[in-house]
Amino acid sequence: MARTVGIGIQDFAKVITNECFYVDKTEFIREWWEGKDDVTLITRPRRFGKTLNMSMLEHFFSVDYAGRGELFQGLSIWEDEKYRKLQGTYPVISLSFANMKERDYKTTREKINRILNNLYVKYIFLRDSDVLTDTDRAFFDRVLAVEISDSDATLALHQLSDYLYRYYGKKAIILLDEYDTPMQEAYVGGYWDEIVAFTRSLFNSSFKTNPWLERAVMTGITRVSKESIFSDLNNLKVVTTTSDEYATSFGFTEEEVFAALEECGLSAEKEKVRHWYDGFIFGKHKDIYNPWSIINFLDTGRFTTFWANTSSNSLVGKLIREGSRAVKERFEALLQGETIQSPIDEQIVYNQLKGNESAVWSLLLAGGYLKVLSHESYTDIPEGAQPEYELTITNLEVKLMFRSMVRDWFKEAETDYNDFIKALLLGDKKAMNVYMNRVALNIFSYFDSGKKPSGAEPERFYHGFVLGLLVELQSRYIITSNRESGFGRYDVVLEARNQEEAMILEFKVHDPEDEETLKDTVQAALQQIEEKQYAAQLLERGIPAERIRSYGFAFQGKKVMIG
Repeated sequence: MARTVGIGIQDFAKVITNECFYVDKTEFIREWWEGKDDVTLITRPRRFGKTLNMSMLEHFFSVDYAGRGELFQGLSIWEDEKYRKLQGTYPVISLSFANMKERDYKTTREKINRILNNLYVKYIFLRDSDVLTDTDRAFFDRVLAVEISDSDATLALHQLSDYLYRYYGKKAIILLDEYDTPMQEAYVGGYWDEIVAFTRSLFNSSFKTNPWLERAVMTGITRVSKESIFSDLNNLKVVTTTSDEYATSFGFTEEEVFAALEECGLSAEKEKVRHWYDGFIFGKHKDIYNPWSIINFLDTGRFTTFWANTSSNSLVGKLIREGSRAVKERFEALLQGETIQSPIDEQIVYNQLKGNESAVWSLLLAGGYLKVLSHESYTDIPEGAQPEYELTITNLEVKLMFRSMVRDWFKEAETDYNDFIKALLLGDKKAMNVYMNRVALNIFSYFDSGKKPSGAEPERFYHGFVLGLLVELQSRYIITSNRESGFGRYDVVLEARNQEEAMILEFKVHDPEDEETLKDTVQAALQQIEEKQYAAQLLERGIPAERIRSYGFAFQGKKVMIG
């Protein structure tokens, strides 16, 4: 009989006691413990079982669960007597930054205060025990207060480890889940410097200069650069998606997925499930599936974007939407099923994301949106060069998420945008002008990077606009941009898949030194189409000249003229 599929349960004991569907990942306990690393940082995309695995570690090691061995009966780790004796024998400090999604630093610090408050409330019995001095009790009370100073807050985990060691006679294990959530929110919210200064001090006292620390595990989506917050942690073992360690501990292998499909009577869907949800690669291990998507599919039997819809993907959307022409063009290639080549740096420097294209692709790789097909090794390239990685979109689910993300860029002008598409297809130039100006007026500044005043970087808008065309018309048209044709490069060509018609779109920003009016700019764009013979390849493929439409788009701030 198939087990009940419980959605969103992240508490290990609840999964086991309720006899919910569970894939045995207890070998992670053995691999981590026998690795003997002081502090282990494991990065995996969101919804890959990080929180459930951290809960599993807590239930296995914590003295709070001493005598709860029945939770692990029948699981891999319980077959080893050595580990049966280890269960429930360590003080464990467990905390999560997963809900740190605030718009400003003040609110973020208040939330951190609450987390520290709650930890100290959990161990309130320590306050009045004889292992604490009056000075310790005074510190304890300061952490229990509504306001906690930075110096006390950054020392709170360090001191709690000390108190637990005195009480239990054993060093503490610290588990910090989703450590980098505040970093991502700080980057988007503009308070990066403040959060980095605080967390650097917190992590140093908790994980580096903590003599009462047995071991620690931190999980997150990204590896924030060592220079940002880990500059003092030379005892840190980092495991990323390209590492071989713990490759099958997070996410489901294909064998595990197919066994689950059989259990739930869904064996006939194996190939379709593979097409939708396979594609993640950790280290050398391929065919890893996202647990959230699989569990939801087992529950509903329906194919949709489960994983992609669990988050706003705000950072990813911001980076691509505000990205340079090069970023958008390479993203366009990815959406069309092509691959891109880029160096990858797994140490994410958030405050350099705007000016560093490879950092964008590095972040998308860490987040699970892209996968590595192949890469160069340092032995194959000149000294001083960086290896190039061949990247592509992970699977169909992610591709559909990206398409939905591009559509959302135009949400504020959705009706006008859709009407523009209709007018473009009908060749109604007058309507195209009306609707395109409405679209530009409403969303032009949405594509600005913030480095220049709104409207100063029109390329960001019209390359975003090209991505919109790609998403809306890809099923009917082959869309290419910035490609060689004749004697130059055109901006956009839409070629009907039935090869009966085509459109050439040339974008040009009004230059008052060369053109008096926007109409002159339109004519310059159209003249460029003619002089560079952008229609050459279309004619060669047999599309009649009278079925090729050319449009010049002239931009002046948020004003657009099409001819």
